Amino acid sequence: MTATTPWITVGALADGFAPEAFILPNAADLAAMQFTLNFANGWEIAHRFDAEQVHWHAADGHSSGSAPYRATSVRPGLYLVDFIKHESGSEYSISMVLDTKTQSFTAVIGHLPDADTINEGLYKKALADKPLTGVTVDFLHGTLDRPWQSGACPHVETQELVGLRNRYRYSPTEVYEHVYLNSRFYSWQCLEGVEAGLCDTDRCHYYKIADQLYLFVWREKIVPTLGLVLIDMQQHRSDGKIFGYADGDFTTLSNFPVSSYCDVLNVTKYDAD
Repeated sequence: MTATTPWITVGALADGFAPEAFILPNAADLAAMQFTLNFANGWEIAHRFDAEQVHWHAADGHSSGSAPYRATSVRPGLYLVDFIKHESGSEYSISMVLDTKTQSFTAVIGHLPDADTINEGLYKKALADKPLTGVTVDFLHGTLDRPWQSGACPHVETQELVGLRNRYRYSPTEVYEHVYLNSRFYSWQCLEGVEAGLCDTDRCHYYKIADQLYLFVWREKIVPTLGLVLIDMQQHRSDGKIFGYADGDFTTLSNFPVSSYCDVLNVTKYDAD
């Protein structure tokens, strides 16, 4: 009989990715910077960075706090900032693409499902016409240090990745393949590593940040997971994070960095009709 690979927790996945991971260095120049984020929905939230924490304060006084953060830069003038926000008894994944060249940003707010939602079962969700993944995500756009106006953020949804089959090497031992199927779904498989042999098709989202630079977000349904990476097709690099529960009791979070060297294996083109 052929051996099978068991599904593992996000905490075990983090352990597998960690040794000799190709992680990008922290963007040290972000420390001592501050930005006022003017959201398209009307929020105005100031963010100040020091060497270890990001501090935020909303203009209406309803939200303020601090958290440790990770920041990287795949291109000059552009930062990917990631941290966990604790609010009203819940934990939220906050990832922000700060684009200083265009004075704009995209914020991604993710939340994990509770144990009852996880244990509901895929078949029951499908029959009830519910999303198969319980992981939720919101995309918010805005401007940096200038008033918001329509069209001020050039980060837009895109289908430019659709049809690509990409390979991502995260460490000497961890290699994955992505096939971008359509505007809503992609397929992945682990070629080498702790999940070798596993594969699935999951809900995903694509945004074009700049020429050949994409924000790719996916939401897994078997093990509730939020993944987020910037993919730089010019430099053949990606950088981001994976967020989920560290173990099976759904109480402890795991939010770990992932960076890769990536390449295009092939491209499938579809007829216009």
